[in-house]
Amino acid sequence: MMNPPPTSRTPTVNSDELLHIVTLAASQIPEQLKASTDRLKVLLDTHAGTYNALHRIAADPSQPLQVRQQSIIQFKNAALSHWRSRKLLSEDDRIQIRHRSFTFLSEADDTIAECNELIVGKIARLDYPHNWPSLFNQLMPVVQEGLLSLTSSPNATIQSTLSLRRSLKVLNSVIKEFSNMKMLTGIKTMSQVTDQLRNIILEYYSRLSPTILSIGGLLEQERTSACITVAHLVYKCLVRMALWSWPRIIKDAKGELTELQEWFLQLFQSSTAQLRALSELRINLILAVRTMPTSGPVTTLSIDRLTHHIRIFGKFFRRLQQLDPIKFVELPTCNEMVLYYWSKVVEATDHREGDMIQGTNVLSESVNIIQFVFIRCKIRLLPYTQSGSLYKQWSFSKRTLPDGPLSERAVQSRKPVRTHPEMTHSSLTSHPQRCHSSLSSTLSSCLSRVSFLLIRPDLEGWMADPEEWVNEEDKENEQWEFELRPCGERVLMTLAAQYRDYVVPLMESTFKEMIDRPTADLASVVQKEALYCAIGRCATKLRDVIPFNEWMRHKLVVEARETDPNFPIIKRRIAWMIGKWISDMCVPASDPVIWEILVHLLQDRGSGSDAVVRLTAANAVRECVDTASFDAAVFSPFLPATVTELLKLMSDADTMEMKQRLARSLKVVIECVDQQIVPHIQMVAEQIPTLWTAAGKEWLFKAQLLEVMKSLIMSSKEFSASLVPLVIPLVQESLSPGVAINLDEDGVNLWLAALRNSTSLQSTANSSLLQLFPLAMALLSCNLDLLGKITYIVESYFFVDAFLVLQTFSLDLMNAFMSVMRGQALQTNQRGVLNCVNFMMQLAPSSLWGEAVLRSGFFNHVIKILGDDESSSAMLTECVFVLARIALTDREMFIRLVSLAAQVENVHEAKIWEIILDQFWRQFDHMSEPRHRKLLALGIASLVSTGRPEVLERVPNEIFNLWTDVLYEVRESRNHTEDGEDGGLNLYWDVDNVPASYYAESQGTLEYYRRKSLLEHDPVRTLQLTTSIASALQAAERTCGAHIFKLDYLDKTDPTVLKQLQTELAG
Repeated sequence: MMNPPPTSRTPTVNSDELLHIVTLAASQIPEQLKASTDRLKVLLDTHAGTYNALHRIAADPSQPLQVRQQSIIQFKNAALSHWRSRKLLSEDDRIQIRHRSFTFLSEADDTIAECNELIVGKIARLDYPHNWPSLFNQLMPVVQEGLLSLTSSPNATIQSTLSLRRSLKVLNSVIKEFSNMKMLTGIKTMSQVTDQLRNIILEYYSRLSPTILSIGGLLEQERTSACITVAHLVYKCLVRMALWSWPRIIKDAKGELTELQEWFLQLFQSSTAQLRALSELRINLILAVRTMPTSGPVTTLSIDRLTHHIRIFGKFFRRLQQLDPIKFVELPTCNEMVLYYWSKVVEATDHREGDMIQGTNVLSESVNIIQFVFIRCKIRLLPYTQSGSLYKQWSFSKRTLPDGPLSERAVQSRKPVRTHPEMTHSSLTSHPQRCHSSLSSTLSSCLSRVSFLLIRPDLEGWMADPEEWVNEEDKENEQWEFELRPCGERVLMTLAAQYRDYVVPLMESTFKEMIDRPTADLASVVQKEALYCAIGRCATKLRDVIPFNEWMRHKLVVEARETDPNFPIIKRRIAWMIGKWISDMCVPASDPVIWEILVHLLQDRGSGSDAVVRLTAANAVRECVDTASFDAAVFSPFLPATVTELLKLMSDADTMEMKQRLARSLKVVIECVDQQIVPHIQMVAEQIPTLWTAAGKEWLFKAQLLEVMKSLIMSSKEFSASLVPLVIPLVQESLSPGVAINLDEDGVNLWLAALRNSTSLQSTANSSLLQLFPLAMALLSCNLDLLGKITYIVESYFFVDAFLVLQTFSLDLMNAFMSVMRGQALQTNQRGVLNCVNFMMQLAPSSLWGEAVLRSGFFNHVIKILGDDESSSAMLTECVFVLARIALTDREMFIRLVSLAAQVENVHEAKIWEIILDQFWRQFDHMSEPRHRKLLALGIASLVSTGRPEVLERVPNEIFNLWTDVLYEVRESRNHTEDGEDGGLNLYWDVDNVPASYYAESQGTLEYYRRKSLLEHDPVRTLQLTTSIASALQAAERTCGAHIFKLDYLDKTDPTVLKQLQTELAG
């Protein structure tokens, strides 16, 4: 159905105004540019016809190029998101735009053409096939005509193939968009397009293939580079369709995609043959061009285009392997492809540094990387393919298809390929053990001779920027897929893992052969460095055959002290290798020679060392100390030098990334040596201010410095008092405006560590952690993000010296707590505040907090929560804990708080008592821990002892039932020593540890023991419940009188409950 035209309320754009605006927008005058851009945005969002007019301007060759470019860029950026807008685009607009898009196929400007490619692809995704059924009928004849002209004309040029190249790029863009569609309708569309085009495009490439393979003497002709470029664009379309088809083919259990599978197999087999032919052609061409006295730009362009085309084959195969590696290695001719790649690796042994012709390698490094990637994949999966289990399941391996036209021509044109004599497909299947041995030995040898060697660019990078070089070398990421040395290392590691029986003896013999070989020149140094690299990478496989400790004591320690200017290469690898062997737990970090070598490398600044060696040694120190086998006593003599050198390196480093790495190393050392760092804490502390100031706004490094300070405090514990003068300004700055957004969490962590390991809040040299308490109260009131951590900080202040804190800040603190309870804080944080108040009431007498609890409105707010029907049971339970703790701590204070709360709320006291006692009873069943149930029972007992009638009237039912339940669950008895003295309670109910949340992650700090002591001296653990209940009943009886107490309360009790209670109390 046709879309209705824009309504009359939508204004229509004025074409002349739009052209003027775009002209101004393309200018370089800032005032005009801003005004025109703003106006253009208004037109694009509000005026009908704007997009069609923009597209028309872009297609008008009479307009200035900058104006046309600006028009199509604006169209690309805005039109596609409004393409289906009825207000801004009529159906006629869309038809004109779709039709006009084909006029750009002959566009000379690349920017305009590239925008058009994207535009056509996006529009096709939205409109094909329903609103643009003629898309391929318009596009494919242009391709067909251009291809016919190219293949039939001996004088074709890059310019003459302009329309062909543009149309192929548009086709590729369309296929790319279709292949990315995930909805069922989009998948159906892509399937139809693939069925329609796959054989046509494969036939196009087959026509171009003979031309490419016969360019030997035609490099100077422009037609050569034109043919290669067009062939590359055609093959890209094939690759996109093949990669879309591959996952669907391997999941086709019903056999519905037989034709697609046969096409895919034909393409894959043909591609493997074409790869071999093109690769050999390229090598021969480069070698031939070298013999020429000069080579022109057309020759260089042709070879570059050929190299670029060869890479796409490897990328195609690599993507297939990533999508399903097991199915990939079972594809027919996959073995031959991998073996060919292997042959190129062998050839690369003699060309490691790369032969160049005007920037072109004979053996392209990027191709070598792809070769290694495929070899690694094949090595990993070969054991599975030999068994035949996959072979039987995978129909591709059983299918024999005739080679397609591409493959047939490629095989006829290619030169013989050099391979290892035993590395053939037949040997791979008929003599697997012999093949594995040959493969392992040859590949291992080539890896150490080829991919592991440092070459001139590596050494130049080493000298030019040592810090960046170390950072890149130590990154264990996906760079192995893009760089030759990391890729070769991964291949060797995979080989050693899969074929340990072959590789380990070979590496052992190589080690014995080379270990005593003199290193008199740079070549021998580089060769030994490669061996050390291999030994480090395969440490877990070699630990049983290489006597590492003996080698280290007799050889490495000597090499580490060499003064040869070439030896930094080996020294850096020695430090790295020691770190690998220790961190991989191949040898324990208990030999002093380890630290002798690493610390020497860390501090050596002689002619035989450099920055790379020292930085690598710093990282190796971190790896070695951060292991389970680390012995701090053995390391202790080397600790001062290690700390000194790490600080010196941190100060000298130029890049913040390296400073951060060195700070991490120092942090790990401090953490692992624990209190052995105490004699050296001032050495570290004195450097922090300088480093902090120099860091400026490098927040990541500053955060790392805060982590170092935290580790210093955590390790020194009670000896950390001297660090308080430094902690205070660091915390204050970290939480200051403009800085807090980057460092607030790290600053709070340092603050918390300092409190948890502090022994006092009293002033030390005019610096006291109590100075920071106002900041804690301010953060409680305004910082919801840090609320949980700030609550822990307040708790820590209480555990250090609750008396001092409350004497100074009780009312202000309770007001801060109230801001949390009344504000938008999460319920979890509000419960944390209630728990903090509970600790406060345990750690300080009521005289310090009672008045503040009342004046701040905290007690009334708790009553309000208890009376709110929408309050959660978790929140209600925490409130009950607080009230029970007040009652247990000071019942007179409790009664006073209830009385004053009733006055504030202007209600009778009985109403307050009713709310409290109702929730005491209701929340009892929500308490899972025996200590909490006993706390409530003790709190109620304390209230019963007051003789308050509001409490006593609940004794016959709720209170007696609650006590009976708790007494049945909480079994305990009084211990007595031989001389009759009280030996404390035997708590039969306390069989489980308190939840980890009680300690709030304070393990390893002084606060942990303070929390533990508070728990052990809690009245809940020290008061016997039966004694407390009996005493409370006696006190109530005295207050009321025995007769009235019996008549009004005991006689109303269920006899069974009363008898049970009396039995428990008597027991």
